[in-house]
Amino acid sequence: MSVVLSTEPLAAADRAERWHEAVSGTFMPMDVNLLEKEPRPGTIVSSRLGTLHISRVQAGPQVVRREKRHISRDDRRSLVVSLQRQGTATKEQDGRESVIGPGEFSISDSSRRFGIKIEGEFAFTSFHFPREELHVRDKDLQALTATTFTGREGSAALVATFLARMAREAEGFDDAAGHRVAATALDLMVLLIDERRGRSTSGGPRVAAASLERVKDHILRHLADPDLSPSGIAAAHFMSVRYLHKLFELEGTTVGGWIRTQRLERCRRELLRPMAGEVGVAVIAQRWGFVSPSHFSRIFRAAYGTTPREWQLQGRPGAHCGDTGGAPTEK
Repeated sequence: MSVVLSTEPLAAADRAERWHEAVSGTFMPMDVNLLEKEPRPGTIVSSRLGTLHISRVQAGPQVVRREKRHISRDDRRSLVVSLQRQGTATKEQDGRESVIGPGEFSISDSSRRFGIKIEGEFAFTSFHFPREELHVRDKDLQALTATTFTGREGSAALVATFLARMAREAEGFDDAAGHRVAATALDLMVLLIDERRGRSTSGGPRVAAASLERVKDHILRHLADPDLSPSGIAAAHFMSVRYLHKLFELEGTTVGGWIRTQRLERCRRELLRPMAGEVGVAVIAQRWGFVSPSHFSRIFRAAYGTTPREWQLQGRPGAHCGDTGGAPTEK
């Protein structure tokens, strides 16, 4: 559920105070100075995905600063990722200054002083992650604050695309899906930070393994769907099909091969159940996502060296799948 804060109903003279309250209440204690004599309306639309706080902000020119006195009153540590959608922002933190334009993003750390100046009408989306959930070293994060990430190539492009889509579709996620999506966003941030710090070989495999486990969980929950495909799986996890295939290459298999293996194994188990003879081979195959009975029989024989019907006849009533046969080969 989204929370909307807007100064549009207020008179221009009252907007500055209300906007300061809205910004500090939504994000963290900060100084907010509007740069217009008659401030234009500002709007903040906020939502949550797990522990991730997402806010879409639109307003006029202003300067925002977080000082030591603010940090002493509110010591919660957050990683703030700001994805610029309109206008240009100048960010300053840790001795660096950078300019962030539309389609670009930057990182801020709430535990240290920072400043933001926006001289025209703007819109951006911010993502607040609890710092303790981002498993990177402080010095690595500090080296990348107030840095412009273009979002056009590499991990930065993956992060920008994922965050933008996640913000657009946040209302459609239930609690469980929201936590999974937020966890993926954290994994991608770790990947980006490690890559920029020259340690893509240390953080990359761990992040990829976590992403792969979430993809596998999704596949297993949709295994019976005959339309399950790499493109649909990638879309559900806000990643490219190419990146999805790379995840499975880490285990020496393919997306299609892994899906086929899981479906075959479930069919093999079910064919040994006492009531399987009454249900029939074709129905069991269809139950696990196989559309063509003849195709199912061919790949079953290729995997196990016997036809589904022969396997069914060989099985003892009540036998478990672990009693006979071997696992199919993923191709």
